[in-house]
Amino acid sequence: MATLQPIAGIAGRAVAVPGDDIDTDRIIPARYLRCVTFDDLADGLFRDERFDDDGRSTSHPLDEPVRAGATVLVSGRNFGCGSSREHAPQAIRRAGFEAVVAGSFGEIFFGNATTLGLVCLALDDESLEAVQSAVQADPALELSISVADASITVADKTYPGELADAARTALLSGRYDPLAELLAGEEAVAAVAASLPYVAAGSGR
Repeated sequence: MATLQPIAGIAGRAVAVPGDDIDTDRIIPARYLRCVTFDDLADGLFRDERFDDDGRSTSHPLDEPVRAGATVLVSGRNFGCGSSREHAPQAIRRAGFEAVVAGSFGEIFFGNATTLGLVCLALDDESLEAVQSAVQADPALELSISVADASITVADKTYPGELADAARTALLSGRYDPLAELLAGEEAVAAVAASLPYVAAGSGR
């Protein structure tokens, strides 16, 4: 039984952040790792690329007014490589993004992203270039991603992509967050624990 809302697809506008090998240190600077919760991490997303040392805007694509409300982030190959910080996909998710489209993904980043319900679709070079170009040319362009088909449709053209079978199954079934599943079964866990003689004996001490 699904414990979260199944994710069959994503639809919305996009913003392109071009470049290959964008690592997690760039996605979320190390100083944000001191946070107690992930709630405010959106502010740190690409922070050192969006602002200079004096706090002035560098006119990064994420800060273009016409891109406000975008839900899909489009980037290059090997996105999310580098250190394993889970803060990177958390920052992306907290900033309102529901999917990342790239040439490929760092393995640990991909796993951490899927746990958040963040769809990570990989495209071949030619398709990725076409999608990036379309997104950069038209801020109002709407795209749609099918999780079941592992594809993206842009301007009435569909591009096949790659999405690991395990991740696709988890997203479609709503069982992508193991912690949420565990918490959803709290009553069942408590009932089983209460039926175990050694647990019941220990609780009376």
